[in-house]
Amino acid sequence: MDQSFLLMLSNLLHLHNYLDPTTSPLLSSTAISSSATDASSTSAAPLLFFTLASVLSYLASHPPAKKKQKTASPSPSSAAAAKPPSEFSVAAFRALSTEHIWAMEAPLRDAQWRSLYGLSYPVFTTVVEKLKPYITQSQLSLPSDYAVAMVLSRLSHGLSLKTLASRYALEPYLISKITNMVTRLLATKLYPEFIKIPVARRRLVETTQGFQELTPLPNVCGAIDTTPIKLHKISPDVINGSMYSCKYGFPAVLLQVVADHKKIFWDVCVKAPGGYTDADHLRDSLLYNKLISGDISWDKAVSVRGQPVRPYIVGDWCFPLLSFLLTPFSYNRTGSPAQNAFDEALGKGRKAVEEAIGLLKGRWKILQDLNVGLNHAPQTIVACCVLHNLCQIAREPEPELWKEPEESGQPPRLLENEKSCYYYGENLRQVLADDLYQRLSSR
Repeated sequence: MDQSFLLMLSNLLHLHNYLDPTTSPLLSSTAISSSATDASSTSAAPLLFFTLASVLSYLASHPPAKKKQKTASPSPSSAAAAKPPSEFSVAAFRALSTEHIWAMEAPLRDAQWRSLYGLSYPVFTTVVEKLKPYITQSQLSLPSDYAVAMVLSRLSHGLSLKTLASRYALEPYLISKITNMVTRLLATKLYPEFIKIPVARRRLVETTQGFQELTPLPNVCGAIDTTPIKLHKISPDVINGSMYSCKYGFPAVLLQVVADHKKIFWDVCVKAPGGYTDADHLRDSLLYNKLISGDISWDKAVSVRGQPVRPYIVGDWCFPLLSFLLTPFSYNRTGSPAQNAFDEALGKGRKAVEEAIGLLKGRWKILQDLNVGLNHAPQTIVACCVLHNLCQIAREPEPELWKEPEESGQPPRLLENEKSCYYYGENLRQVLADDLYQRLSSR
């Protein structure tokens, strides 16, 4: 019992004895009976009322202390998960994207957004506006722009699920779910709008004229190349897992792209494990089937030495020589002077796709070490290609190029159904080489 409460009761008893000694519990029964006649003249009711009032007053002013329930102290990890760091919370993002965004000069604002999300604020808002209707349909508990920003930060910095979960105070499975949703929307809903084969005459003319500023070869409409996208890890349960080991010795999936003179991709294909050759990957692509079957026919032909030359793609020696795909005569310039001049000019045209791949991996660092599940790897890669095109169309500053390993390999074998295309391409290549060498010699 509380010490102050005992002291108060003691004082009340002393006061009571002083006013009416006959009712004191300290007196013997004999003393009480001998003085009973005197007690009748003294009333104890006022004192009893006073005592009860004092006790009630004390209890009202001193409520009993609540017993503290023993609770398990939260672990540091659960405490961190309870609330995200202030700089990555929804409130902080909302302040950055609304209140603070207009208080900054545009160059500083866009530089900050590029450092966080890989692209400027105007390009970010474009992505959000195009994805928001689909994200809203998914009934995601997070704001659409916040979810897109979260995924872009992962793609641009290559962050792991664990790191992102700690940063945003969300469970890793939810981070994975949001990443898969946003990359799938980018790869399916935005792909048709931002990755298009140049079949319209106006765009075809613009593309071929643009390549003439890069190479003296006429009527080039694209440059093709394949790059391995390194997988962070591959499960031992994957069937034929050894097929994913690429020629550089790490597990990968292959990305095939065709770029224009502005380093914008107009075709993307991710269909083969890293162990496939560039030629096999090409032959498995939809683009190859459309071109070899004649479904895509570029009508803008130019005449070179009396021979009509339709638009064509340039590639390295790892691709087959075809009527619509021209490759070098040799690997190390060991041909005739005309052939070497052609190979050098073709290399200048191919530089567009080499730099486009370097920009892609330099801007979206997750492609340097892809830390997503194998089933979601293709859509993540294609999503980054869509974002790459958005940045190139908006003329975003180009980051430092990712340097690809030096490529080597043997020319591919010729398939039976490719022979007619091969012979046409062989003749076309020689005509272009002779014409180029004559033009260079007459200068």
